[in-house]
Amino acid sequence: MQLLQIKPNIILPESRNNHSEYTPNIIDITPLSERPLERSNAKHFIEANTKETDLFHLKNECVVPVFSKDNEITISHSNFIETVWNAANKFFPNERFLEPDIRVSHVIKGRVSEAIHKPVNQLLESDKTIYYERMAFCFEIPSIYQDIEGNRLNLSIGGVRAYNHENLYSKKGAEKFKVFIGFKNLVCCNMCVSSDGYKTEIKIMSATDLFKAVMELIQLYNPARHLHLMNSFKDTSMTEHQFAQFIGKSKLYQCLPPKEKKLLPEMIFTDTHINAVAKSYYNDDNFSIGEANSISLWNVYNLFTGANKSSYIDNFLDRSLNATELVHGINKALHGDKEYRWFIE
Repeated sequence: MQLLQIKPNIILPESRNNHSEYTPNIIDITPLSERPLERSNAKHFIEANTKETDLFHLKNECVVPVFSKDNEITISHSNFIETVWNAANKFFPNERFLEPDIRVSHVIKGRVSEAIHKPVNQLLESDKTIYYERMAFCFEIPSIYQDIEGNRLNLSIGGVRAYNHENLYSKKGAEKFKVFIGFKNLVCCNMCVSSDGYKTEIKIMSATDLFKAVMELIQLYNPARHLHLMNSFKDTSMTEHQFAQFIGKSKLYQCLPPKEKKLLPEMIFTDTHINAVAKSYYNDDNFSIGEANSISLWNVYNLFTGANKSSYIDNFLDRSLNATELVHGINKALHGDKEYRWFIE
């Protein structure tokens, strides 16, 4: 079905004690691990500095870090994925879900106690332990979609966990998660994120609290407004001169004195990303300028979200949102607004 509005009535589960365990039986759905799932296409929503994994590996072959001062366990990557999955299934009980695309980076290696004194070259696989410092995942709901400029966008939900943002050397405290709901462009698997569809930091004490926070995020998200914003990008174009000005100013932005930078809207893409955007302007298979004399902001937006796929996991969603805000600001500047004018003057 084509998406117009999503506002089902949902009753959130009662809040429990902060240290209580989340139990999937509070929602009546088939667990993720027991569902026959379709895979999405071979492309991934984030690529560089990551590798693909699956839920079985995370649940059965990885250890879970603890808070060292009290040995309290953290919420595992697999529990995070399953909690978001369960919340999405509760909110969209009649929709079709694809298998989660899971990406990990920064492996942390260890040994079981029996292998402490073994030389490295004598270690068996059973002697080793691992977990991943950073993990990102996303799953699509292909029955909820929209087309923009011939690109199909599927509603997608996911999140990011980065243990490097936790103080694991202390006692157990609130744990931090990033969660989003937005759209994945199936032509390139670029992720489209808006401000009301992204929680940059959810602080919770239990998976039950996480479930509740994800439900609240989904309820507050306005997909029709998000789609309208992205659809407006195709109606505005930049000349090659304006695009070159934009790229040049984006590179200058990194070198501005802090005082001047504070007066401008935030732009958190690095020189590496900007260089990738400039290269793709001529060479991208789907969003380059081609033989035209101008490029639509929809294409510019996808050049930025494409360059973002080389970001580290813990910065990926912040830059996804920044791409939306940046191109939206340029769109307004091209129509006379002053806020983002510096980037194209």
